[in-house]
Amino acid sequence: MADTTLRRAAVLGKPIAHSLSPVIHNSGYAAAGLTDWSYDRFECDEAGLPAFVAALDESWAGLSLTMPLKEAGMLEAAEISPVATALGACNTLHRRPDGSWFAENTDAPGIVDALASAGVTAVESVAVLGAGGTARAAIAAAAQIAKSVTAYARRPEAIEELARIAALLGIPLTAGDWSSLDGCAGADAVISTLPAGVADGLRPAWRPGTVVFDVVYKPWPTPFAAGAEAAGCRIVSGLDLLLCQAVHQFELFTGVTAPVAEMREALHEAARNRT
Repeated sequence: MADTTLRRAAVLGKPIAHSLSPVIHNSGYAAAGLTDWSYDRFECDEAGLPAFVAALDESWAGLSLTMPLKEAGMLEAAEISPVATALGACNTLHRRPDGSWFAENTDAPGIVDALASAGVTAVESVAVLGAGGTARAAIAAAAQIAKSVTAYARRPEAIEELARIAALLGIPLTAGDWSSLDGCAGADAVISTLPAGVADGLRPAWRPGTVVFDVVYKPWPTPFAAGAEAAGCRIVSGLDLLLCQAVHQFELFTGVTAPVAEMREALHEAARNRT
């Protein structure tokens, strides 16, 4: 019989050794006095996910999912949140009292919260750079804080998918010209979901006060973020997103208000100590 006095959670993905999620969650457990909780990480790909989930006993409260599991995770859920359904991706599986799994996407509210930490709660326009899973979440965030969004991606079919998601969420989307990516500086808030290095050569004509959110956090600051900060822009980093989406997961798994300050401190210390 499983030891139900222990409550467990973990992050899954491949590769996973780099993940700072255990630092965030375990520091939260310690600060909240949740001495019977633990959070681990396991390398797992799409083929291995069904067996991994099936083997979990009742001590497991939840799973955080990173690449390449954000679509595969939805197949393990008995119920999927409206946001995860619209985005076609989840980053969270929460164990419900009946033992079934609920799929959620905390990246989207995490982006909203990270922007709010920079004082951004309502703008006219948002530019989203990239077209992957985080870009989908950025579209969902834009639907909550903006009147319009412009998406920049290399492939026209990727823009079409983002436009479909934007339509479901009720926000007008315009396709930006990838060859004129510097034009993103015209938006009130810019969210770059591009992989590390891809935006390094961009030199937008930044306006002071624009909020620039680069989801990369290693290396930091990126040349993209550093250039924007030098021009007087407000900056939001990938560490901010990592923390904010984890706060939503923490509260979903535990039912306890997250000790955000302690979780933030532990995350930033771990990031500083990385080589």
